[in-house]
Amino acid sequence: MVFPIGDDNSDQQGFPVVNILLIVANALVFFLLQGMGENLNFTFAFSAVPAEIISGRDIVTEGREVEVMSAEGPVRITIPGLQPTPIPVYLTILTSIFMHGGIAHLLGNMWFLWIFGDNIENSLGRLRYLLFYLLCGILASLAHVALNTSGAGSMTPSLGASGAISGVMGAYLVLHPLRRVTVIVMRVVTEVPGYVAVGIWFLFQIISSLGMLGGMDTGVAYGAHIGGFIAGAGLIKLFMIGQKPASVSYSHRRWF
Repeated sequence: MVFPIGDDNSDQQGFPVVNILLIVANALVFFLLQGMGENLNFTFAFSAVPAEIISGRDIVTEGREVEVMSAEGPVRITIPGLQPTPIPVYLTILTSIFMHGGIAHLLGNMWFLWIFGDNIENSLGRLRYLLFYLLCGILASLAHVALNTSGAGSMTPSLGASGAISGVMGAYLVLHPLRRVTVIVMRVVTEVPGYVAVGIWFLFQIISSLGMLGGMDTGVAYGAHIGGFIAGAGLIKLFMIGQKPASVSYSHRRWF
């Protein structure tokens, strides 16, 4: 697996305000409103549930007990049901992209946003970048809904910024295919072009989604990742209309 740890920011113009604010917003929602994932009532109420989006109505279900294995042996825990949503259910398509299922989920997403998002903000400008990010997140959520119109998936809450960040990755591939990205491969730090780093990441999403079709459920909404990526790659040129592409010399690089 190729893990990115930095990229070329030698053409950076100004501080990436929106990108930092998005990271802060995601962190605040997780730590304060979600209670580090412990406040399941809040999480279930503001997550996107495909069946609710399709029907346009709020769905409330009872909690259920399940048996899980612990160090002391099997224990029974209660999983809350779907909670009343205090906002129109369609808005959960937006609120869900600011919530996360756990600390690892949050940190992984914010790391990728930190590395790749500032370059897209630098290319688009602050307002356009914000609108682009939100639109990619919404379209990614809709892609997930479209792939889960029935069965257990239609009643499973989905959440996370992964779809929006996938849109950022798609934009990065289109705008910065040759930008140097510092990655760790097999414990070795090296540099690769953007199209290699992003391309390998996207290939992993494709392979993982095929595994889910084969019955291997990881709990990850790969359909949202792929949908967000395609949306970002497809929309970025539209958002770039009127913007002057930033120029960068790859023979002179600065790393962070």
